[in-house]
Amino acid sequence: MKPIVFTRHSRDRLARRGATEEDVIRAIRGGYREPAQRGLFLYRLTQEYRREWDGRYYAVQQVTPVVDDLPDRFVVVTIYTFYFQEGEVP
Repeated sequence: MKPIVFTRHSRDRLARRGATEEDVIRAIRGGYREPAQRGLFLYRLTQEYRREWDGRYYAVQQVTPVVDDLPDRFVVVTIYTFYFQEGEVP
């Protein structure tokens, strides 16, 4: 298995967007992969959340790292998170 490397920018985005390194690793290893701009890839992982983020309660969180898939490693460039209320479909 290729190692996963986090850039400084991506580590900063983890805290700002409410995700963890473990969330990102699970997204890359088992999430849905789709092409992104400049030859990069998005990996989407939708997971039960059921807690507050930024003062609001959310049932579901989608963790979406943007990754450069190199021959010898994955480089996490940035991370997006999306939050959904009960009944919303991600």
